[in-house]
Amino acid sequence: MMTYTRSFQSTVCTHRSTPLSHRFGSFEFPIPSFFKPLLRDLKDNNSVGIRDAPKIIKEAPVRLLDSFVDLVFEFVEQPLLPSQSNFAPVEEIGEAVNLIYVQGSIPDGFPEGVYIRNESVFGKTSSVWVEGEGMLHALYFNKDRTAEHDGGGWKIIYNNRYVETSTFKIEKERNKPCFLPAVEGNPSAVISSFILNLLRYGMPNKIMSNTNIIEHAGKFYSIAENYVPQEFDIKTLETLGDWDVNGAWTRPFTSHPKKAPGTGELVTMGADAQKPYFELGVISADGSRLLHKVDLKFNRSILTHDLGVTRRYNVILDFPLIVDLNRVLRGGSLIKYEKEGYSRIGILPRYGDADSVKWFQVEPHCSFHVINCYEIGDNEVVVMTCRARESIIPGPDLGRNKLEWFSKGFKHVDLVEEEDDDDEGKLFSRAYEWRLNMKTGEVTRQGHLTGTEFAIDFPMINPNFTGVKNRFAYAQIVDSTASSEAGMAKYSGLAKLYLDERSKVEVYKSEENQSAENMVKIEYHMFPKNTYCSGSAFVAKSGSTEEDEGWIITFVHNEDTNKSEVYIVDAKQFSREPAAKIPLPSRVPYGFHGYFAPSG
Repeated sequence: MMTYTRSFQSTVCTHRSTPLSHRFGSFEFPIPSFFKPLLRDLKDNNSVGIRDAPKIIKEAPVRLLDSFVDLVFEFVEQPLLPSQSNFAPVEEIGEAVNLIYVQGSIPDGFPEGVYIRNESVFGKTSSVWVEGEGMLHALYFNKDRTAEHDGGGWKIIYNNRYVETSTFKIEKERNKPCFLPAVEGNPSAVISSFILNLLRYGMPNKIMSNTNIIEHAGKFYSIAENYVPQEFDIKTLETLGDWDVNGAWTRPFTSHPKKAPGTGELVTMGADAQKPYFELGVISADGSRLLHKVDLKFNRSILTHDLGVTRRYNVILDFPLIVDLNRVLRGGSLIKYEKEGYSRIGILPRYGDADSVKWFQVEPHCSFHVINCYEIGDNEVVVMTCRARESIIPGPDLGRNKLEWFSKGFKHVDLVEEEDDDDEGKLFSRAYEWRLNMKTGEVTRQGHLTGTEFAIDFPMINPNFTGVKNRFAYAQIVDSTASSEAGMAKYSGLAKLYLDERSKVEVYKSEENQSAENMVKIEYHMFPKNTYCSGSAFVAKSGSTEEDEGWIITFVHNEDTNKSEVYIVDAKQFSREPAAKIPLPSRVPYGFHGYFAPSG
């Protein structure tokens, strides 16, 4: 039995036993029911005339495949645990809503603009929780110059809308799921899905566009790793179509492109399951031209989510989360974290080629998110990420209990014993730093920046400091207990990292292996009990001159009241109560990344 899931619907491979009969000469034989539309077409052909035969013949295979899929795959309800309730999708609210109540007040210096977050509708497959439709949730902040509201002279509007990719439109028009999940599952299911999707729609999988929001040259895009960005209207949230840089970039596009400091050029990458496995591109500051594109000659396909930039370099994370079509044919999974594989960090001059990358070998691990990268002097590059022992994607090997695997991975444990093969704590993510010497090719210093009090992920910084030395970083705090119970990551607070305030901490690994790590000072902002956030972003104060002059803005949800709000937390008074809490008119599910775009 092959099981798929779709918007809390699972597709089950079944066989129905009500065949038709068809007579050919003196013989009668059963014909499966999925041939019925084709036979109907042939019968109708007698009345419409021979001139329509080419069209009918052309369309018949497509209809036959659709009938086959409708026969073999049935969509049924998939239940959720109570602890997973806010991962459930919501519908579009239909029209924007004016919000007239704010607890506290919008701070002085808070810029007009839009806070927007992308959401993956959880549950599109029973195996990979990131494979879902994208939905945009937007909060508009505009000065109200005509009336004084409780919000303190602000007009605040909320809206949400699906990202209407071409594959979304196909399913919307047919009013039913059409694409078979092809990311993870048993090999026969994955291969069948690939083939049927290709034959029916010309692509192996649907376009998800559910992970992040980016802005470049005044235009806004929804994005996920499996396709090019989707441009949308920031005012209406209407999807406008593919952005392929005027046809110059037609491969996958990272969810975390970076603007190069000084030039405003956009650095992106595209990892693919077939050669070339990894290409890097540089897009002009006005978004109209692809200035540079290079194949880095990878010998494996990796699932990499983020990259870094400095003033002169691009920073590439090559870790052993491998996508392998041949492994599926051999009976294995499409995506697998190969913990025995190699890990390396590449430093590439902005317009360099494959031969100009300097590679630094590091211990195998998984880093999905870059905190920041910058140069020290002429020879040293600093790379900071959120680092875990293993990958949260795609989950356990086939045959293992998924909830149990994730529950163990999220558990809070002492991570000093990193050689232990036990599943517990391997998804515990901590800030980590490498210092790479471009002259000698050595890793001169590496180690954790945060301890084991809390796991952290989804880091953010003041965007004006991307690619240059920063003193502060922020992150979402993983609630290890709640995440373990749900088998999904939940974030119960925020952390502020004081990167210039460090202390040496002795780390014991074994009798022969001891080291000292430079732990940073951390300040915490914790939410009320059973309240969790997603999509946090840094908002710089208008006209600010200090790096931490600004706020963290975040969507939060209280699971006891089933209410969602937006919090605004002062970065300089981090542990205090939020400066403002803005109740939302409908529940906002947990999602991925958020972005704040100042107006003008």
